Amino acid sequence: MDGLLVFGKTGQVAQELARVAPDANFAGRDQADLTDPAACAALIRERKPRAVINAAAYTAVDKAESDADTARLVNADAPAAMAAACAKLGIPFVHISTDYVFDGSGDQPRAEDAATGPIGVYGQTKLDGETAIAATGAQAAIMRTSWVFSAHGNNFVKTMRRLGAERDRLTIVADQIGGPTAAADIARAALSMAEAMTADPAKRGVYHFAGGPDVSWADFAREIFAQSGLSPEVADIPSSDYPTPAKRPLNSRLDCTAITKDFGIARPDWRVSLQDVLKELSA
Repeated sequence: MDGLLVFGKTGQVAQELARVAPDANFAGRDQADLTDPAACAALIRERKPRAVINAAAYTAVDKAESDADTARLVNADAPAAMAAACAKLGIPFVHISTDYVFDGSGDQPRAEDAATGPIGVYGQTKLDGETAIAATGAQAAIMRTSWVFSAHGNNFVKTMRRLGAERDRLTIVADQIGGPTAAADIARAALSMAEAMTADPAKRGVYHFAGGPDVSWADFAREIFAQSGLSPEVADIPSSDYPTPAKRPLNSRLDCTAITKDFGIARPDWRVSLQDVLKELSA
């Protein structure tokens, strides 16, 4: 997409966006530090792009518990400044958010209008970002996603592939359920949304996008091992056996029907996307 400005360069989604939108302008920390919201807004005013995708975020969930100020700057204040700049220019803004805006209770998929209730700093700052973006009046689409994986950076697939080759037995959390989502699928969806929003100014709102079918971390690991030709024993454990500084939502299921209805974007099968990622890692 010509005239697209992407915030983020080294993250999983940003790297995949570089593949599907090679002509886009990618702003890394050297061009726009997300701890400086004014600089982010200034870059948009200077470049005057046709659309903006924010693929950058403070995603260190545990670290955020002791670094709330930075997390808030990056996840709430910077996106708000970006959205305000987009509103003034009358251009679409696509922002990537998270299932962590919910409290993780229950066992049903959450629709976009379900009650939010973050249980940690990361989720709260992402929710604050959503609220601040909406308040700008920008033509914004917020895409909540979950359990991101790719051949880049640090993620569950790469960790399991490494540990599965090193150990005969692994204990993995089985009471957290969600939809693993390939960064490549998120990138294609975000690009598709930006293009549709450029063509139709009425398109905006909050949307859910996650891979299917929903699965536990333990069963996700089993599929990673099966596709990788690894065979460690996987023992299911509850989250209480694996304490972390930040609590994780037990229910990360997302109802993804709205994005299909409004944008024609189907929920991807993460098992198929996993094949592509493992192929790339093997190469």
